[in-house]
Amino acid sequence: MGKPRILVVDDEPFNLDIVAEYLDELDYELVLVASGERAWDELCHPESNYDLVLLDRMMPGIDGMTVLRRMKADSRLASVPVIMQTAATAPDQVREGLAAGAYYYLTKPFEGEALQTIIRSALDDLRQRREMRDNLKDHATALGCLMEGEFVIRTLEEARRLACFVAMLSPQPDMLAMGLLELLVNGVEHGNLGIDFAEKSRLREENSWDAEIERRLALPENQAKRVRLRIRQEESRWVFEISDDGPGFDWRRFLDFDPERAFAPNGRGIAMSRQISFSSMTYLPPGNQVVVTLERHPILH
Repeated sequence: MGKPRILVVDDEPFNLDIVAEYLDELDYELVLVASGERAWDELCHPESNYDLVLLDRMMPGIDGMTVLRRMKADSRLASVPVIMQTAATAPDQVREGLAAGAYYYLTKPFEGEALQTIIRSALDDLRQRREMRDNLKDHATALGCLMEGEFVIRTLEEARRLACFVAMLSPQPDMLAMGLLELLVNGVEHGNLGIDFAEKSRLREENSWDAEIERRLALPENQAKRVRLRIRQEESRWVFEISDDGPGFDWRRFLDFDPERAFAPNGRGIAMSRQISFSSMTYLPPGNQVVVTLERHPILH
């Protein structure tokens, strides 16, 4: 895989220069444009292949929200992550952007470290989705006879493999894989290892999240902790029950996109999976078990 290709869109040349300076020493290929019209032309080019778009919200002509909505309506561009950079931080404005698909936000003016952290987070998420999509092809017929089953995992890598395997129950396996992975990872890192939202934000900013996960997995008190995924087939739907060995958490804060967390590098996974991956989502007190459902369709072959 070559350098990540990033489209940077801002109508202020000074802001484009600042972004270029902040990212100068990192291994990214940057394309800088000064209008929504130019951005859309770039994105529509059949060989554009952008991995990420850093998009100014407020621009004359075609503004950032219009570009975002066009991207999410285009099957070729819908999966490209968008970081919305904006001075418009009112909750209603943030909710509008989140609803349109801007799961990553930066407040103007921002520091170089904050920009690097949110870009790294978005690209990590994209890489995981692409790896899952590649792996899905290997599991197309494996679940054809499943009526009920239980899987047990301990690590993040096991969570990724299991999400890919089970995702073939859906006619849109990449969507189910993403949703299951978010819930399995939450069970590992938050439920069993005790890493909360604020601590994960700090670890992502320090680029030490993976190392801390490995350290905590090796602690004696965590050796026996597991995350369980139970699956059963009902007449018209699949039911997935995910539970961990942690004390639980206040899940209600994370069921919807919260404007207060929009500018953090994490904290949107549960809301995202609830919105696009499942028919329903129900947490059971004290919060270490979640039941999600998916309307049942024939398994793809």
